[in-house]
Amino acid sequence: MFNGIIFKKGTITKILKRPKGINIFVKSDLKLSSKDIGVSVACDGVCLTLITIKNKIMEFYLSNETIKRSKFNYIKIKDEINLELPLKYGQKISGHICQGHIDAIGKILSIKKIDKSYLFNFEINKKERGNIIEKASISINGISLTISKVTNKGFQIWVIPHTYKLTNLSSLKKGSLVNVEIDILSKYVKNYFYEKK
Repeated sequence: MFNGIIFKKGTITKILKRPKGINIFVKSDLKLSSKDIGVSVACDGVCLTLITIKNKIMEFYLSNETIKRSKFNYIKIKDEINLELPLKYGQKISGHICQGHIDAIGKILSIKKIDKSYLFNFEINKKERGNIIEKASISINGISLTISKVTNKGFQIWVIPHTYKLTNLSSLKKGSLVNVEIDILSKYVKNYFYEKK
C-alpha cells in the first residue's frame, strides 16, 4: 500500500525483453540494499517487486498483464519515473490510499501554467470516466492528486510548484501518457450500490 507522496525519482537505464514480459533497470538514490530484495516499490504508480539491486540500480520484472495495463508498454531508456516505498505501520498518510494497481492509461491533452501552478487536462477511456468524481483523489504516475473538474474526455488537475518540481510531471508534455489509478474507495462504493440494484 502506498500514499502517493513522491520524494524520489529514478531513471530507466536498461530494458530486457522476455517472451512473456520485461525486466527494467532503474537508477535511483532510493535507500534500498540487497536486504530489501522482495520489497514492493511503486514505479510510476505500478506496484513492482525488487528482484536485484547493485550500485544504486534496481531491477524489476513486469509481466505482460502489467505491461498491457500500464504505460510501461511504451517505456524507453532514460525515461524518468516516480518512486515510492510502501507505507509502514504508524506512518502518516499525507495523500490517499494507493494500491499500485493501474486502471487505465491517460493522455495529456494540455498543460497550462497559471501563476505558479500548472493545470493539466487528461483524457481517459470511456469505461473509467464513470468512476471519475470531482474533488476525489486520483493517482497519476503514482502521485496523489485531486480531480478539480470532470470533462467530456476525462478530467483536470491542478499541480502546485512543489509537486511539479519533485515528480516527473515536469518532464511531461502534450501527448504524454500516464498511469492512472482511480481512488479505490470510490470504486468500492460504486460497486456496492450497483450490486444492490
